[in-house]
Amino acid sequence: MYPFLFEIGSFRLPTFGLMVALGFLAALWVLQRELPRRGFDEELGSTIITAGMIGGLVGAKLYFVLFEMPGADWGETFAALFSGSGLTWYGGFVVAAVAIFWIMKKRRVPFLPIADASSMALALGYGIGRIGCQLAGDGDYGVPTDLPWGMAYPDGVVPTLERVHPAPVYETLLGLAIFGLLWSLRVRWEKTPGKLFCLYLVFAGGARFGVEIIRLNPEVAWGLSAAQLISLAMIAGGGALAWRLKGGEAV
Repeated sequence: MYPFLFEIGSFRLPTFGLMVALGFLAALWVLQRELPRRGFDEELGSTIITAGMIGGLVGAKLYFVLFEMPGADWGETFAALFSGSGLTWYGGFVVAAVAIFWIMKKRRVPFLPIADASSMALALGYGIGRIGCQLAGDGDYGVPTDLPWGMAYPDGVVPTLERVHPAPVYETLLGLAIFGLLWSLRVRWEKTPGKLFCLYLVFAGGARFGVEIIRLNPEVAWGLSAAQLISLAMIAGGGALAWRLKGGEAV
């Protein structure tokens, strides 16, 4: 594991933060290629990424302190808000999506074509960002396993000597696979704005639901974790939107 890329005196560069930054840059690259092709200003990509970064960080932290720190006192909550941990993806996704939707409405830009482009950017950025989780060994690995690719994280931020499912590796591979699928369909499906976004919601939700089966997150309802419940909401939302698009309803 490589929690820190290098150290100079008291300064340490976390590999997780570096990979998250590279994920955002990769997402920006996708948007700056795709938005002009769809007839939008290239600079809109920077606006979307900025809104996604700010909304994502705020949402991730809020989700963490509200749902993963029940009963914590004000001191623990304050410390968690300003620490480097607790960057929960789902909380970030929801708030970032709301922030981007608000910007699109304010600028009077059609949401669905932007959502199609953003879904590709998000899948790629997410896959790259999860490499940081793997390098840092930050505790989001899975349950113990005797499969040949099981890994221990003795030097991770949250160390374990047991061989466990390398869940971040699974999520990286799934994120890159979803990106590849969406990218291959982007021209063919361009005439139906929102179709790629629907596919992203269904596939990303399904991928995360599956990974959660071997993760260590606690159950919150019906034997499912909070992430699995949100995954089901994503799948249902993608399916409902696809049904509306098939019926020719404006969104």
